[in-house]
Amino acid sequence: MESPWDELTLAFSRTSMFPFFDIAHYLVSVMALKHQPGAVAMAWKNPLSSWFTAMLHCFGGGILSCILLAEPPLRFLANHTNILLASSIWYIIFFCPYDLVSHGYSFLPVQLLAAGMKEVTRTWKIVGGITHANSYYKNGWIVMIAIGWARGAGGTIITSFEQLIKGTWKPEGDEWLKMSYPSKVTLLGSVIFTFQHTNHLDISKHNLMFLYTIFLVTTKVTMMITETSMMTFAPLEDILSRMLFGWQQQFPLHEKESETKPSSNGSSAPKPTADTSNNIKKKHTKKTE
Repeated sequence: MESPWDELTLAFSRTSMFPFFDIAHYLVSVMALKHQPGAVAMAWKNPLSSWFTAMLHCFGGGILSCILLAEPPLRFLANHTNILLASSIWYIIFFCPYDLVSHGYSFLPVQLLAAGMKEVTRTWKIVGGITHANSYYKNGWIVMIAIGWARGAGGTIITSFEQLIKGTWKPEGDEWLKMSYPSKVTLLGSVIFTFQHTNHLDISKHNLMFLYTIFLVTTKVTMMITETSMMTFAPLEDILSRMLFGWQQQFPLHEKESETKPSSNGSSAPKPTADTSNNIKKKHTKKTE
């Protein structure tokens, strides 16, 4: 007989993302697009371009994973129900009378609920990407990690291509150069679920899905309430950086110390060179006299 904990996690892992969780994902994604400079004006001037950009934000993870697996990148268009649902969200956000949807979304409880539900879909996307990659490359854990990461956080990555086309791309904001918190937490989840899938992590999938989702929702809600973009992995990154790459910084530090090391009479090393240059100048003036 299963314990209440297993029954809870099993029921949670069998929860369908359609339609409520998908609606939350589309709502948060399109609202993030609307808050970009010039997005509203673009929607009125060129609705087709705005709609295509919104679809990239909503289905970017699936598109990127298809590209990496050499599948048709427009395969997401075959899911007519989700396309119509995402298109409806895009339409009411940009063209609703009196901007009622944006005003309703501005309330913090609504934002917390939508963001938390969106993080739930992130777990399902990671697990789905890993399972899909495993069907192509059996136990190819590097490919599984890459596809799980692309499926879960591909929207933030593939939109860089959209910004490049529009001419608004900036190198300092590229996800490949400076990963955001969603990209980092998705990469961590992809690694963990890949190890679980390849039996290197002794935990059931439904328990791991429940625990990882709780972690995602808790950190996201905390970041929104405190109005901070804190990086939960900053201490871990600092420790790993010091362990793996910190020893290389010792050599430049020793070189700088040796250059600025004071002499026995208390004067620094560069001063004698200045004194000798002054002596040379005095000799030169005497010769000219």
